[in-house]
Amino acid sequence: MKVVAPKAFTLEGGKRAVLLLHGFTGSTKDVKKLGLYLHKRGYTCHAPMYTGHGVTPEELLLSSPAEWWQDVVDGYNHLKNLGYEEIAVAGISLGGVFSLKVAEEFPVKAVVSMCAPIKRNSTDGLFERLYKYAKMYKSFEGKSKDEIIEELETLKKTNSESFNGVYEMTEMTCDALQHIHSPTLILQGSLDDDLYQQSASYIHETVKTDEKEIIWYRESGHIITVGKEKEKVCEDVYEFLNHIDWIAS
Repeated sequence: MKVVAPKAFTLEGGKRAVLLLHGFTGSTKDVKKLGLYLHKRGYTCHAPMYTGHGVTPEELLLSSPAEWWQDVVDGYNHLKNLGYEEIAVAGISLGGVFSLKVAEEFPVKAVVSMCAPIKRNSTDGLFERLYKYAKMYKSFEGKSKDEIIEELETLKKTNSESFNGVYEMTEMTCDALQHIHSPTLILQGSLDDDLYQQSASYIHETVKTDEKEIIWYRESGHIITVGKEKEKVCEDVYEFLNHIDWIAS
């Protein structure tokens, strides 16, 4: 069975724009509910789909973090080209890292970082994420158990620079956190791995803005935008953005 890849989406609404960023091995489905929630309340939302994501794990390994970052930059410029002058950015997991990097390098009204592994000190855990994605993707394709086992073993032997690239980009973003002066909201699941919980506290302590807040979700794990407390996540992001000093009404 052919798996239909998720696509980038743009939901045009009011003059206040939000760039929404998904995670590693994820897709725009990670942020679709949040986008629809904000759009319904007057925001314009755009979510780019990273190169190599939403397709086979083999194709993902042929892409690079530099390409994914370019997709993010293109997404920011897409909103600019549509005429939106005021842009906030919100991302989950690797998208959370990217959202912080956007705030470091471009003018943004606000930044929302959700479950961002900014304290990643190695590539540990990245292959496990890919392996889990590969297993799920190949099951959706309708492949037999033996086929899946064989292809996963081949995947294990594939040498990819993507993992090192993710680590290096995360490290650079972490080193520049003090350059963030925009209002910042950090959201984190309390059931997530220690890496992410430590990262959330570090981001909150390090960004150089007086307007910063951290919210913990006691019943949530990693991808909080689709988890048990997803409605609360949407509400909190909306409330935060609504208190920003936007020029556009």
